[in-house]
Parts: sequence; structure tokens; C-alpha cells
Amino acid sequence: MVTRPDKRRGRGGASSPTAVADAAAELGIAVTHDIAEATRAGAELGIVVAYGRIIKPDILAALPMLNIHFSLLPRWRGAAPVERAILAGDAVTGVCLMDVEEGLDTGGVYRRREVQIGPSETAGALTARLGQIGAELLVEALDQGLGRPEPQIGEVTYAAKIEPGDLRLDWDRPAVELHRIVRLGRAWTTWNGHRLLVLEAAPEDDGGEPGHIYGDVVGAGEGGLRLLRVQPEGRRPMTLADWRRGVTAPGGPGPVRLGS
Repeated sequence: MVTRPDKRRGRGGASSPTAVADAAAELGIAVTHDIAEATRAGAELGIVVAYGRIIKPDILAALPMLNIHFSLLPRWRGAAPVERAILAGDAVTGVCLMDVEEGLDTGGVYRRREVQIGPSETAGALTARLGQIGAELLVEALDQGLGRPEPQIGEVTYAAKIEPGDLRLDWDRPAVELHRIVRLGRAWTTWNGHRLLVLEAAPEDDGGEPGHIYGDVVGAGEGGLRLLRVQPEGRRPMTLADWRRGVTAPGGPGPVRLGS
């Protein structure tokens, strides 16, 4: 099994293996970070899922590969198809079983399945659903035979990697858009120069002045966002009311505006 190298995490700089490496270790499966080793394993076909790197032609010539991609290609080729579908407000996405080519998710598609996106579904929950469906498609294809792939038809869009700035809550934007950002995980805003994570939220029709707090609702450009669970720097997750009590100065008013 090939997976990406261990990553450095946390302030201590210690590295930790990928989730794939952890799962492989539990199952007693050998792991490598060198994809060239896959060509020497005696396999007839390689399966790629969220590998995140372009595979070179010499590797593909030695070992044909299939990719389980979490979108309805050619929409959302690239690194973050689940997250970009949610951010765009897509009502549907899907899974494609496709040929791996040197280009970025350009190969022909053997099978695809459309999936509805729940209005409050998180990126984590949707990814888990698509992973299960992708596994089912793969087993079905291997059992029944791949057949011939169909070329991708339609408008091409690209799913760029999600950067920290993409997760910042700009309170001048509509609440429905802010809710989509929260659904990705690790959404953040600021108060008094400190970062505040917004872990769970719900859009509301009524809001107020953008960034101003009204009970547990924060005003947005359109409507408001009800903050159900937040996490200040170095603290545990909590309700907005608990957070406000914790930051209120003795004898003074609590914070009235986020994004400051």
C-alpha cells in the first residue's frame, strides 16, 4: 500500500502517520511512501483514492490504475471536490470510477453514481458517505468487469485546495454562505485579536448588523448565523453563551462584534 509521508503536527513538531498508514498497520499491510514500489508488487491494477499527487506516465505504463473520485466529473476536478461542492451550494455530487491519466482527473469514467447533498451535511459526513459508495462501485466493477470508459462531457471546474483563508467567516457575506463554510470544519472568526473556531451553526432569516451578536445569533450580510458550538484558542468547545460569560470583563459588557 502506498500513502503519503508522515506529517508534522502540533507545536512540538512531532510527525504522525496518515490515517491510511494507521489502518494498514492494524491490518498488517505493508506501507510505503514510494509509489514506484507498487509497480514491483505483482499487481495487475492499482486503486487510487485521494492520493493528492500527479502519477507519472512511467508508473502508469507499468501499472494501470483506477481512481475513486468524489465528484461528478468533469465538475470539481482536483484536490477538494467535496469541500468545493458544499461551498458552491451544489445540491448533488457523486462518485466516479475513472482511469488515472497524467492529467488532473482527466481520465475516462467507467461508473458514476449521483448523491444528494444534505442541506446541513458536513464535509466529513459527506466524505464518509461517498467513500462507502465508492467502495461499492469498485467491488461492482471488479465483479462485473470494467467495460469501456466514457469520456468526460460538460463544463470543467477545478476544486482548489482549501486554505485557512477560505475558512474565515466574513460577516458581510450572506448567512447561508457562512453556514457552508462552517460545514467544512475549522471555520473561524476573531474577537479582540484572538481566533474563535465556529464548530456548529445554523442559518437564520433574521440577523442584524454584520458581526454583531444578538443572543446566540450573529448578524450577517443577509440574515444571521446561530452559533451552536464554538471553541476559543486553547479552550474546549462550548456554547456561545458560555464563551461570552468567559470573556466578559468584570463589571463590563460582553463582546458585541465578531471579526475584530
